[in-house]
Amino acid sequence: MRILSVTQTYAPFYEFGGPPVKVEALAEGLSGRGHRVTVLSADWGFEKRLGTQPGEQAVKRSPFGWTLEANGVLSIYLPTWGRYRAVSWNPAVQRYCRARIGQFEIVHIFGLYDLLGPAVARACQKRNIPYVVEPIGMYLPIVRNIALKQAYHAIWGEKMLAGAAAVIATSEQEALEVAGGLGVRRGGIAREKILLRRNGVMAPSELPARGKFRAKHGLPGEALVVLFLGRLSEKKSPDLLVEAFSQLPRELNGRELRLALVGPDESGMQARLERMASERGLEKRVTFAGTVLGEEKWSAYRDADVFVLPSQNENFGNAALEAAACGVPVVLTENCGVARLLGGNAGMVVRHEASEVARAIREILSDRALGERLAQSGKSAASRLGWEEPVKQMELLYQKLATPASKV
Repeated sequence: MRILSVTQTYAPFYEFGGPPVKVEALAEGLSGRGHRVTVLSADWGFEKRLGTQPGEQAVKRSPFGWTLEANGVLSIYLPTWGRYRAVSWNPAVQRYCRARIGQFEIVHIFGLYDLLGPAVARACQKRNIPYVVEPIGMYLPIVRNIALKQAYHAIWGEKMLAGAAAVIATSEQEALEVAGGLGVRRGGIAREKILLRRNGVMAPSELPARGKFRAKHGLPGEALVVLFLGRLSEKKSPDLLVEAFSQLPRELNGRELRLALVGPDESGMQARLERMASERGLEKRVTFAGTVLGEEKWSAYRDADVFVLPSQNENFGNAALEAAACGVPVVLTENCGVARLLGGNAGMVVRHEASEVARAIREILSDRALGERLAQSGKSAASRLGWEEPVKQMELLYQKLATPASKV
């Protein structure tokens, strides 16, 4: 099949979090199964990244922007003429659709609240090319610019979703949201149109040596490290974690407790967290490491004693699955879609309350046997949650929906 994936952010721009990793895993997995996969994305400074690309990868200029061929996947980076946060304006998408959309049998649009998806969806509708939409946790406008997100749905989102042949949800929680069973949006998508497909995890076969992340960020080797890794955003509730950390003792079993908040700042959240830490006398025990990518990300997991994902809403929660794959016990709120996969074996699932998060952290760090059991169970669970099954699921869906090119 000839497959087009449309995403606002794609490799090598991993600083945007989970979406580039997800799209890349699916695209390369499908390519490995013999399909021709193209990824259409925005250019976030690709030319500056050229020096970091391995030599065997084919980088070229095209009429639509830079192209990169790697691991069997052709990615196209449309020139960005303007941007607002992680949303870009890419006028070349119209020319691309006129010239190339007819080459594809199926289109997969990832995410909402951007302009690429609606443009491609309209082109697909005109040419009777089936497309699927994967909201990646964005369907409910619950934090930040809610009015703008509601306007997006009214102008573009509802039409794009209504025309989709299928909508992908990555957890039962997200499926309920999309179907209108949870949250503030009414109506929703017909349940029979929603396909449930989990995310996967790709941990390196060999983890970095323990201690590298601690050494770089001044974390004592003997300390107990509580790790948060993700965007410092209101939705992920790092402020709840700081409050929970303030309720913990300075030491447990003679070892100092330290909190590492790892990830890019969003909407000034880091300054807010720094004030919280200072007001609670924690400024010397809370570390802000900023964005970490590649080996440094895995080093952060390797050096953690417990990982916490305290989100108020999370369609899946890839970071928790990555932590489990690295043998780190996890604490996550019941609002995280991945909780059903990890709760009870790889970690503890709690309510979205600081006292509950603090209790779970303390219990894991105080009971060495419990921590080791959760760590081993987490690695075992993660080993069964790779990308092979999700890739096969997408392949079957695409084959069911695909339009033969001769009919386009």
